[in-house]
Amino acid sequence: MSANGTRIAVVGTDTGVGKTVVTAALTARLREAGLEARAVKPVQTGYPPDDDARVVERVCDDPDAATCLRYLEPPLAPRVAAERQGDDVSLDYETVLADCERELEAGEIALLEGIGGLRVPLADDREVIDLVADLDCAAILVSRSGLGTLNHTALSVDALERRGIDVRAIVLNEYAGETVAERTNPAELERMTGLPVETVPRLESDGADSATVAAGVRDSLPAAVLRWVVPSEWDNTGP
Repeated sequence: MSANGTRIAVVGTDTGVGKTVVTAALTARLREAGLEARAVKPVQTGYPPDDDARVVERVCDDPDAATCLRYLEPPLAPRVAAERQGDDVSLDYETVLADCERELEAGEIALLEGIGGLRVPLADDREVIDLVADLDCAAILVSRSGLGTLNHTALSVDALERRGIDVRAIVLNEYAGETVAERTNPAELERMTGLPVETVPRLESDGADSATVAAGVRDSLPAAVLRWVVPSEWDNTGP
């Protein structure tokens, strides 16, 4: 199978919306299908304990399934975290961009995981959305499922499309369908944005760590999401 150097940014409307579990689930499913998929995290803040690349590695059971290019301790936006960490730590946008370009070129399918939301300050005067655009990535947008997601999701789609970024799909994470808002949000977002919307179910995690949750998401991930990454590899029946 060949995906011809596919680049997908898994971005979010905010921090904590589920970018990591979706990235890990996608990477694992693609690799299980025989594709050379690899996740790239440009900058990890809040380390330790946060280590998103490690979550992907655990779900894929392969240390080569993901890489993180820079670790910063403060749980803040990367530019702010670098300033606060001290110890002569610097974060230069052109270096981040070049390092990401090198890593994205190394694989058949590269999944670039965002940091927080789209307008999170990354380095210098650049933001996460600048990196996605400059790397010429298509995007899958991860958002919350419940009340309030319509505004945040639609504004995020607008921001991506204004930068010429091909938004492939919206994924509503931790969907349970327990409220009227949740049950109506998928169809309403499709109407508002013209994009396909899929839901990832809320799993009973009982305090499980991110890798365990991501493994559950991998098993429940709709085949449609994989077709949005590499449409030529799946027909309507899924992989």
